[in-house]
Amino acid sequence: MLSNACQYAIRSILYLSIHSNETKKIGVKVIADELETPQPFLAKLLQQLAKKKLVSSIKGPHGGFYLTKKNNENSLWDIVTCIDGTDKFDNCFLGLATCDDKNPCPVHFIVVPFKQKLLNDFRDKTIAQFTKEITLSGRVISLKDFNALKD
Repeated sequence: MLSNACQYAIRSILYLSIHSNETKKIGVKVIADELETPQPFLAKLLQQLAKKKLVSSIKGPHGGFYLTKKNNENSLWDIVTCIDGTDKFDNCFLGLATCDDKNPCPVHFIVVPFKQKLLNDFRDKTIAQFTKEITLSGRVISLKDFNALKD
């Protein structure tokens, strides 16, 4: 449902939320290696997120990306809107031009509650709340983390 770019952006922000702060910045190479994402593509995404003030960055030898307390108060919806826009949540699941409660596609009433729940969670939960859940539950945001759990 989300583009690869949006998935990378969400994972990178969650990674930064867990591993960075205003005194500990992380370079794009480290983030890309840890999340197993293409570095040049991730660099462009992080620059785009920084322009929208969803992540913070400092240039130079001691620079890198990080999240401030204010950045952590953003939601996943802010990231989705920045990278993918809202079309995927507004459009018909089957791609029909006209689909609503009065003129539904064959899966409309199955998909609408799912999309609404996802939309609500993406809008209502902050990055900080997702990060807390990740750290408390041991959920992973990288295949490297997943492989470490299996060993």
